[in-house]
Amino acid sequence: MLKPILWVFLLLGSLSSCSGKGDGAPVPGPGPSKDTADKFERISRDALLTKVQQQTFKYFWDFGHPVSGLSRERNTSGDIVTSGGTGFGVMAIIVAVHRQFITRAEGLARLKKMTTFLKTKAVAYHGAYPHWLNGASGATVPFSANDNGADLVETSYLIQGLLCARQFFNGAGEDETSLRKDINDIWHAVDWAFFRKNGEQKLYWHWSPDKGWAMNMAISGWNECLITYVLAASSPTRAIPKSVYDEGWARNGAMRTNRTYYGLQLPLGPEYGGPLFFAHYSFLGLDPTGLRDPHADYWEQNQRHALINWNYCKTDPQNRGYSEKLWGLTASDIKDGYTASSPTNDVGVIAPTAALASFPYMPEQSGMALDYFYYKLGDKLWKEYGFIDAFSPKTNWFASSFLAIDQGPIIVMIENYRSKLLWQLFMGCPEVKAGLKNLGFESPYIP
Repeated sequence: MLKPILWVFLLLGSLSSCSGKGDGAPVPGPGPSKDTADKFERISRDALLTKVQQQTFKYFWDFGHPVSGLSRERNTSGDIVTSGGTGFGVMAIIVAVHRQFITRAEGLARLKKMTTFLKTKAVAYHGAYPHWLNGASGATVPFSANDNGADLVETSYLIQGLLCARQFFNGAGEDETSLRKDINDIWHAVDWAFFRKNGEQKLYWHWSPDKGWAMNMAISGWNECLITYVLAASSPTRAIPKSVYDEGWARNGAMRTNRTYYGLQLPLGPEYGGPLFFAHYSFLGLDPTGLRDPHADYWEQNQRHALINWNYCKTDPQNRGYSEKLWGLTASDIKDGYTASSPTNDVGVIAPTAALASFPYMPEQSGMALDYFYYKLGDKLWKEYGFIDAFSPKTNWFASSFLAIDQGPIIVMIENYRSKLLWQLFMGCPEVKAGLKNLGFESPYIP
């Protein structure tokens, strides 16, 4: 799988790659637009949301690596686990305890297994983990020739999840106390300042023990990486100053674009906002409600991004078979590859995670998509780990794959829509409040 990241998206246009081949095949029979019969009995929206969360959770619980408990990259990955996807998996476990899919003791035991592995076996570089690891040994699995060391962005997704777990498992008993200590040890070990590359006013994505800074990829906005700068500013041990955020991430205001699509002015991002994971990954824990800085209102940014994506699919300018109920362009598997789909890179593939992880921003449109995916296409989309990764309504292609980074946002963002659980946990971290305040953010969580 190629990383769904803006730099490749902009440089290459299409992110298709045989290294992450979508392993589905055309399914015979009527296409999505022709067979309109319900495939399952109708239930209440609330019951359906619970069902989706519970079934999708099985990816992280039943298919978690047996040795480490970490989340496998995809359902065909064998021993390869993913640091960022594991962060999403940690958050999924919290939801599962909250929804009583598993007991608190079961969730605690799995998380303790994961943090023990991360502390004692998993290789880290200046406290940051690689994108891929061997789930049995903890060794780095190179993502590419030069990407064989630390991945700061994937590490930030991992830390985001772990901090939520630290806040959730707040009991006085020895087991929960021990888990919190493990999480703090992992969190405090990340040397965010090191990734300024010799003190530059920006953060860098990668570092390799033998290639150094060869990837040379600065992390700059707007894309999915806001959480990286927030955590780097929040670190109690190796924080970055506000100047690194201002110059490296916001580019002294050049991050703002303020372009208009479908009558909606979008503060940030590439044309049409880019793939929808920009509105999801950083905001699994970071609550955009009332979150503002000089560059954007982040609720407005994410809601408008999602609405632009929906409007594009509703109008379906390329005749891909989309509709107001059949929408959602983001990074996913495609036939024979992987790409970051968006209105400017439309290859005709819908990823259920795009619409379903947008529930907090636009529940009506996400609800229409959920009903269509489950009731109308459920015989093709609904499988052992929830909804399959992606499908093409025009060509009748359906993936047979599930990816951690796509399944996780479905569970987490549906929960944030229902209860704001993960938002409240993450934003309740004292370090995060201080970091956001130091960066000049306003938020209802910041006194």
